[in-house]
Amino acid sequence: MAEIVIVGNAEEAGELVADAVVALIARKPDAVLGLATGSTPLAVYSALAARAGSLDLGRVSGFALDEYVGLPADHPQSYRSVITREVVEPLGLDPERIHVPNGSTGSIQSAGVEYERAIVAAGGIDLQLLGVGTDGHIGFNEPGSSFASLTRVKTLTEQTRRDNARFFGSPDEVPMHCITQGLGTILRAEHLVLLAFGEGKADAVAASVEGPLAARMPGSAIQLHPHATVVLDEAAASRLALTEYYRYAWANKPDWQGI
Repeated sequence: MAEIVIVGNAEEAGELVADAVVALIARKPDAVLGLATGSTPLAVYSALAARAGSLDLGRVSGFALDEYVGLPADHPQSYRSVITREVVEPLGLDPERIHVPNGSTGSIQSAGVEYERAIVAAGGIDLQLLGVGTDGHIGFNEPGSSFASLTRVKTLTEQTRRDNARFFGSPDEVPMHCITQGLGTILRAEHLVLLAFGEGKADAVAASVEGPLAARMPGSAIQLHPHATVVLDEAAASRLALTEYYRYAWANKPDWQGI
């Protein structure tokens, strides 16, 4: 079972996860981070940015979870632009060490294989940040994705396109296709940290954490991982059945273990 940590709000979650990232970098200065986009991980990046002046991040590398296919890299909503704006610049990371899947249509047929090779060449991902969609997707692994899948092109569901339309002018402007790390790729990371906030994520969280393993609920793949941490606010945790145990376990966990 994943470790479930219920906190008061997104800011508290961001501080908690930032502590884990700082501890990782302290023991491994060339740590490799898996970088999620969207609104969910912003609290983590904000907390890390506030500490960036006291951290040596020069050897840290990062791999984004996904990218839209056919969206120019300099488009403000490409994940290359988002990662640069929300992670690289605030934290002062080396842009050459931050990787995003290549969504160019000209090389898309080989982009997945190339990204997998780059992750392996970097030594694998030490800590992978994740969010979860309202339909249970992680990365852009939509319902029906194989638990063994690797980085590849996927067709986005209409629900995902509607959910992401807030970053665009309308759902029609959201690209139809993406390239995403697969569930199998994600499960190879040393530590998974999934964050979710708000009642809108409660059903997906409950199905992912306490429901059966099922391809229709990609988030349930985290149940297969030996070191997965799920950090939730009260609203996102509201559909869980075992919250009393999760609170008890967290309250009695040795401090030295972290998350």
